[in-house]
Amino acid sequence: MTIKYGLIGLGMMGRHHARVIREVEGIELIAVADAMGDPHGVSGRTPMFDSVQGLIRAGVDAAVVAVPTKYHEEVGLALAEAGIHALIEKPVAHELPAAERLVEAFESAGRVAAVGHVERFNPALISLRERIENGDLGDVYQIQTRRQGPFPARIADVGVVKDLGSHDIDLTSWLAQSPYATLSAQTAHRSGREHEDMVSITGKLENGIMINHLVNWLTPFKERLTVVTGEFGAFVADTITADLTFFENGTHAGSWDTVAAFRGVSEGTVTRFSLEKREPLRSEHEAFRDAILGTREDAVTLREGTETLRVAEAVIESAQAGAAVNLRPGS
Repeated sequence: MTIKYGLIGLGMMGRHHARVIREVEGIELIAVADAMGDPHGVSGRTPMFDSVQGLIRAGVDAAVVAVPTKYHEEVGLALAEAGIHALIEKPVAHELPAAERLVEAFESAGRVAAVGHVERFNPALISLRERIENGDLGDVYQIQTRRQGPFPARIADVGVVKDLGSHDIDLTSWLAQSPYATLSAQTAHRSGREHEDMVSITGKLENGIMINHLVNWLTPFKERLTVVTGEFGAFVADTITADLTFFENGTHAGSWDTVAAFRGVSEGTVTRFSLEKREPLRSEHEAFRDAILGTREDAVTLREGTETLRVAEAVIESAQAGAAVNLRPGS
């Protein structure tokens, strides 16, 4: 069975989706759409339309939504009404009520809908989650992320929290297998835009793990790091290179009196793991395809994407109010 795909949104992410859809077995790109044209020459010989209605008329079984965030709800609801499966780029929607309407629409239609939180499919993070689950760190104390780099011209309708920060919110909860409990945030507006371009977040997950996120569009180099510290050491995942390194706590007693007097951990063996480095976007598409076929369940669901958006909105709320936010009131 070949699943007939459509793609709406032919910008920076859309062009990558088009390439991967054409590479993955069992799916076929039969239509593309973008009201603004085809700046990257994505369509080729594939029929092109100027709206989601064109994809629907083309008879697609599934569609990838890579339009600006403010249009996710409109396009998603149209697909759900037409009975078409959807992979929606992150964040799932521009605001929480819109995300909840999308959840309701696809669940009522009985169609698969996933969110493009592609970091879950990064080889370094997949291996890290398995090692945490296996007990390689013992008790996990803290998860830190740094996601920094220059401003991308493709972003127009959301700030750094919902665009970049949603990656870290999702991957942290996924790694720890626990939702956020409390958080406090500070944001800055340095580039003259309506939305924030820098955020610092601290908080705690429901299982007690401490979290810290540094995210901005104001750094002249690109950094994508996740550090998980625990009882036996620390893992460092670089999701740009898909490298995973384990810094083990030392086991040898120190002979230098000043250092040896410190009652904490010491440096031990450093191990860099050899991983199969598959492209995360390809793995994400395979998971979405298999969710449609009913053979896998690791695609990021709309409900999971909505929870990530809820945390992102709590981050913005905390920064605006200058106060911590409890995401589990009454618990």
